[in-house]
Amino acid sequence: MRRRRPPKTTPVSLAVHPAEKACFEEAMADVKRFPAPPIPARPSPPAPLPLQRQKDELAVRTALSRTLNSDEILEAGDEWLYLQQGQSPALLRDLRKGRFRIQSRLDLHGCTVEEARLELAAFLHEAQQWRWNCVCIVHGKGLGSPGRIPVLKRLIGGWLMKHQEVLAFTQARPGEGGGGALQVLLGWRRHQHRNYRA
Repeated sequence: MRRRRPPKTTPVSLAVHPAEKACFEEAMADVKRFPAPPIPARPSPPAPLPLQRQKDELAVRTALSRTLNSDEILEAGDEWLYLQQGQSPALLRDLRKGRFRIQSRLDLHGCTVEEARLELAAFLHEAQQWRWNCVCIVHGKGLGSPGRIPVLKRLIGGWLMKHQEVLAFTQARPGEGGGGALQVLLGWRRHQHRNYRA
């Protein structure tokens, strides 16, 4: 059986007669367009939670409790002084007077507690390789820390005291960083190999 083709459809013209268009425009002449409603402003996002700062503060409290004894915790502005037991007080005196040339520096500004610990460990390993005897560690003055407490100053001093190669350390001289840095005196034994962990 032969299929019949559907009849062809004539497209409907949508053209508007000029007279109708003129009549419509005359009728709508007094009509005013309402302004579009304003788009409501987005609400301000909530303030971000200081999660990283909270983590850092918890890490600081934990590290302080493990590293320092109660009589070793310093108030802000106090000077860190350390002399390894059995060493001559003249070493510390000469270190404070700047009689040892600083051979390298480590700047820990902006580091978190964990970053500072790892950076210090790597720096001590490098110091062993190069046999540096006097280094400067910049920890900052803690002006941006909560309560303006020198967090890294306390922790770094405690970490350094655990290393037998650290003979002494003291607050840096004004031209070397002052209260925001430590001058550290190191002593190396021959054929010494050690993995460092602050």
